[in-house]
Amino acid sequence: MKRLSLALLIVFSLVLAGCSPNTTPTESAAKQPAATESVASPAATGGEKIVIRVWGHQNNSFNQAHQDIINKFMEENPNVEIKFETFPWDVFIQTIQTSLPAGQVADIIEMPGGMGLRYAKGGQLLEVPAEVMTLDRARETYFEAPLGGYVYDGKLYGLPIEFNLEYGGAYVNEEMFKAAGLPYPPQWKGWDEVIADAKKLTKFDSSNAMEVAGLHYTNNDQLYTYFLSGILEQGGQYFAEDGKHFNFNTPQALAVVQKMVDMAQKDKVVDPVTYNAESNWVGTSFAQKLTAIAVLGSWFTGEARITYPDLKFDYVKLPPFMGDQYKFTSVSGWGVVVTKYTQHPEIAWKLAAAMAADPENALHFNLTTGTIPAMKQVANDSRLSEKYPFMKDLVTILPYGVFQGDIVDPSQLEFDIIYPNLIQAIQGIITPEQAVQNIHEEANAMVDNAK
Repeated sequence: MKRLSLALLIVFSLVLAGCSPNTTPTESAAKQPAATESVASPAATGGEKIVIRVWGHQNNSFNQAHQDIINKFMEENPNVEIKFETFPWDVFIQTIQTSLPAGQVADIIEMPGGMGLRYAKGGQLLEVPAEVMTLDRARETYFEAPLGGYVYDGKLYGLPIEFNLEYGGAYVNEEMFKAAGLPYPPQWKGWDEVIADAKKLTKFDSSNAMEVAGLHYTNNDQLYTYFLSGILEQGGQYFAEDGKHFNFNTPQALAVVQKMVDMAQKDKVVDPVTYNAESNWVGTSFAQKLTAIAVLGSWFTGEARITYPDLKFDYVKLPPFMGDQYKFTSVSGWGVVVTKYTQHPEIAWKLAAAMAADPENALHFNLTTGTIPAMKQVANDSRLSEKYPFMKDLVTILPYGVFQGDIVDPSQLEFDIIYPNLIQAIQGIITPEQAVQNIHEEANAMVDNAK
């Protein structure tokens, strides 16, 4: 993740109130949830509109889906004005981290997966009212992994809108497979088959520099997720006994790192120096046909269809990374929360419910964005698999996902600790043993420093 300078961040925080939406309103086809009470009529409020601010990150398909639902909400509630403000990813994360604790924040935030617990513990989020969604009902409604990021101390503090699935799927291009004489779409039974195809898809120029990566897995989200998931798939655990510290100095962790290193150094399906989170990013390089098999979350599907309308691709299921049984982690998933600073909690929760608790709206969001549903009912909806045929197969692994756990600082663990050490090991700068030891020490230091 790119870091903002402190000066820039301070200046930006001073002008947040003047930010305007970066999305274009589009027609909505979603209905209002019946779980919450009606908003007062214009006459009851003296004709003045109630303003609700919503913050989100800049993503074309996400913004379009949210704007659709917001437009419909305002049509059905004419005394309510929704100001939908979006920010670039890095700015958005920094804005949440600085503005939410200070109380200079929107009524509703589209919360990144894994960040909700921090602010629930800090008392900055409102508990979901029982009339909107009880915890028991939420457990029946949503999959375990995305819901876990919004439950703290037995209470519900938000509603997930997608299952952050950075595991279990890859983007493939029919033209590249057929040119290499490979069957399409691939139906891999194990990672040895994935690697075998990747070798045939990898291309080098006359100077032996990589022109096309057969398998790009060296993005930060993927290395982080596959590292944690690979430990679990071998029957290991990454939390220490106290549930706060970590135990990464294990044979299971080392085996995962060794496999990641071997795919680059022995199988040579990717050049980790030129293909990583900072260079030839996996989504962009796939769109440019510089990557043949792109390991990336399904969320890129909707974005790719908008950003690269001429790109032809499929999203296919990958086998378990370590062993023959799926067990993978998730940072939860994007969701909506209501901050304690809202002056209109009833209306804010009604909008939040419209965005995340209504099955038709949830389906509209997942159809528009190409994201994996957090809601069980939507995952089994035939309309989803009709638009995205890959979903029919991919959703079968969702019950095997687990929330990554209550981590002190998930972003620091991923971007500052696990990813830098793993990419250095894959690049051959440090050994797998050094990477595991570094991650173990740095992760536990993060926990101790947060006390």
